[in-house]
Amino acid sequence: MSALDELRQLRRGGVQVRKSDNRAAFWFLAPWFAGLLLVTIGPVIASFALGFTKYNLIQPPRFIGFDNFLRILSDSRLHNALRVTFTYVLVSVPLQLACALGVALLLNRGLRGLAFYRSAFYLPSLLGSSVAIAVLWTQVFGTDGLVNRLLGFFGVEGRGWISDPDTALSTLIVLNVWTFGSPMIIFLAGLRQIPEVYYEAAAIDGASRWSQFRRITLPLLSPILFFNLVLQIIHAFQSFTQAFVVSGGTGGPSDSTMFYTLYLYQQGFSRFDMGYASALAWFLLLIIAAFTAVNFWAAKYWVFYDD
Repeated sequence: MSALDELRQLRRGGVQVRKSDNRAAFWFLAPWFAGLLLVTIGPVIASFALGFTKYNLIQPPRFIGFDNFLRILSDSRLHNALRVTFTYVLVSVPLQLACALGVALLLNRGLRGLAFYRSAFYLPSLLGSSVAIAVLWTQVFGTDGLVNRLLGFFGVEGRGWISDPDTALSTLIVLNVWTFGSPMIIFLAGLRQIPEVYYEAAAIDGASRWSQFRRITLPLLSPILFFNLVLQIIHAFQSFTQAFVVSGGTGGPSDSTMFYTLYLYQQGFSRFDMGYASALAWFLLLIIAAFTAVNFWAAKYWVFYDD
């Protein structure tokens, strides 16, 4: 056998091995692709189609065109849910990121027991969306809750923080701010990547702590801040469990905690208007996409990447 024939045989053997490896990889990935198709892509396409129908889960869907989307423009209760949700997002997300960054700066100074503090601050973010924490929050801010008992100790008369329309939303904002552990961990990782030589040079030039933070920390940390901002805005728009448990699924007094997702749930699973609920879900997707697009557009003015 000539050297050329041996080379061709080796190539054919290599191709067969690669084909065998590809088949094995395909079978290992098949369950994931099946889940992606059946659990994610399929329901997304179905919800888009149902948005153009009237469907109550019992009778077959009936095509009604753009009526569900036009209904969004005249639904006053939905407009209130949008106002509540926008207030929740625009207030809680900046406060949450500010707390996360502040705690990350403290932990970055090299405290003893850093692993313990990092875990303790991160734990609420793991439990913040759970039913148990939402139930606990009702015990903290209830009429006979921990907050009122603490105020009573100082001779101050408490109030029904959750049952009062003026304060019900604020309790949920506080709950979201309290779960700052996840962005804090990301901030802490970003702070560890900033070279210490920058601060040493600034200190030699006489820069104050605030000046170092404003001119060194924030610019170098801006990509991390942008990442956390986008993620937390999306997460805040999708908040549901807290409002559902705290308000008992009703939206709270005078719909003061009627989040968009809670209103969507009521339309789909309380009134069985799945067509309108599907349209609401796609409208929420457009809102989140718009906020994300604005953030990416504005990022070029304040986010600085190290070349």
